[in-house]
Amino acid sequence: MSDLRIALVPGDGIGVDVVAEAVKALTAAADAAGRTLRMTPFDWGAERYLQTGVTLPADAIERLQDGFDAILLGAMGDPRVSDNRHAADILLGLRFRLDLYVNYRPVRLFHEKLCPLKGRRPEDVDFAVFRENTEGPYVMMGGTFKRGTPDEVATEIDLNTRRGVDRIVRHAFDHARARRLPAVVMADKSNVLTHGHGLWQRAFREAAAAYPGIEARHLYADSLALQLVRDPAQFRVIVTSNMLGDIVTDLAAALQGGLGMAASGNIHPGRISLFEPVHGSAPSFAGRNAANPMGAILSAALMLEYLGWAAEASRIEEAVRWAVENDRTTADIGGGLGTREVGDAICERLRRS
Repeated sequence: MSDLRIALVPGDGIGVDVVAEAVKALTAAADAAGRTLRMTPFDWGAERYLQTGVTLPADAIERLQDGFDAILLGAMGDPRVSDNRHAADILLGLRFRLDLYVNYRPVRLFHEKLCPLKGRRPEDVDFAVFRENTEGPYVMMGGTFKRGTPDEVATEIDLNTRRGVDRIVRHAFDHARARRLPAVVMADKSNVLTHGHGLWQRAFREAAAAYPGIEARHLYADSLALQLVRDPAQFRVIVTSNMLGDIVTDLAAALQGGLGMAASGNIHPGRISLFEPVHGSAPSFAGRNAANPMGAILSAALMLEYLGWAAEASRIEEAVRWAVENDRTTADIGGGLGTREVGDAICERLRRS
């Protein structure tokens, strides 16, 4: 694409801070390449909800689908909204209503000093997790009976459909085949969740038969967590369910330096998709020039890669790598710079590279 139209949803807390730095990096990368990015901000978040009672406007999906190529989101969550209703309506609403069934989380270690595991090098921590993004307990099908009494009963349904499991599993295999990676690991808890995750077992075995030459390996999710800490180098592609993926990717983020370094894409291939850093809104750090913007900047790079700007995406990633190697970073990963100064350093590198 020669021109890109990006919807910006900074959201709450430090989301506003880190999206500002991602916008700077996107602008620097586009300018250096002589290309055009058109970015439009939307004020969807806690502040708007508290003022108007509106979470996601009624025409939001249509506006996004008709006018934009992708969405860059900061973070959602504000203690003034005790039930976080706005965050669920906006983030889960966009995921479900745009059918963004792929949650793509690349895990890359830019320098060994960021990894809490002794002696691990960047080549040892370089894998992708594909988390199913529209099913599982996140559909919020459940309820309570006799709430607030000693006899209270609470249920939560872990929804898994054959269509939903098939498409995320096959997406993981397609990713491995396109990059000539040797294996796909599927993680579940089918030893306990025999019905829902038994479906994952069957779908995985049947999908694997269509990808000869790619090893199909299964691990229970607790074993996967152990193996990620013991020997992350054995993994290149992991696919798992919505809730297990949520947990596993936070563990994986620790291997690359923490949540401040973690990027993600919420994707429906060929359609408008949403990109966001993995971290939360951290309201107590908002506006203090303290948040690590690298997860947001790397999410912006993922977005460019998805939209066909591979060279610009690679340049942003290399600029982040340079900043890490030269300690142009925030305190959470050992540096002494603020949010804005990290963004400035990365932009300066983009202009010179």
